[in-house]
Amino acid sequence: MSPLMPALFFGHGNPMNALLSNHYTTQWAAIGASVPRPRAVLCISAHWYIQDSAITISTAPQTIHDFGGFPPELYRVQYPAPGDPALAARVQSLLAPLPVRSDDTWGLDHGAWSVLCKVYPGADVPIVQLSIDATQPPAFHYAVGQRLAPLREEGILIAGSGNLVHNLRAYDWGNSAIPPYPWAISFEQRVRELLQAGDTAPLIAYDTALGQEALLSVPTPEHYLPLLYILGTRAANESVTFPVEGVDGGSISMLAVQLG
Repeated sequence: MSPLMPALFFGHGNPMNALLSNHYTTQWAAIGASVPRPRAVLCISAHWYIQDSAITISTAPQTIHDFGGFPPELYRVQYPAPGDPALAARVQSLLAPLPVRSDDTWGLDHGAWSVLCKVYPGADVPIVQLSIDATQPPAFHYAVGQRLAPLREEGILIAGSGNLVHNLRAYDWGNSAIPPYPWAISFEQRVRELLQAGDTAPLIAYDTALGQEALLSVPTPEHYLPLLYILGTRAANESVTFPVEGVDGGSISMLAVQLG
């Protein structure tokens, strides 16, 4: 049996991180330098949140600038990492009989490329994206992660990209260094404790099990759900660490969660 590749959840935050050098981007680069080089990356991004399960099959996925109101130089960023149709087919096989549609129109959204351009700046690691099916409950996404776990023995880095706390209504757009809101700190700390204890059930049922702080921290599910895919891949008694920490603008957690 091959050694397990780590699995990672990234708090991706502002897409401007693709152009910046800061604490978060420095730590993303450190992750790329410290984990074994993967054969490919399977990315589950908050920004491919659609009405079914789909997987990218392009050999040359486009860089998608799926945002508005940012400086022109951000729209000029290209991240020309190749795709991997064979990995896409392997994912479809692992998830069968769940129908996973082959998609040759989607590319790499900013949840993928704004982080991975720092982790693998050479754009030389193939990347495949798996969509998040918005019609399904949290337990579904955790179960999909469980079925993807064998990929970790095959040299595949499974990467979720979202934000543990993601409340844009509360975000201080003029002051990214504002102290975190108490509810954001409390929710993040509770999730950390549950992760370290291996207590998965409340993390899956976060919207009912983790109280009002969860409703403030996760007002919509798409940025939280990628964490459940990563948790689904967790091996028994596997260590969990937090290689990136911080809260941006009071209400965006930049926490990264690493298994293995």
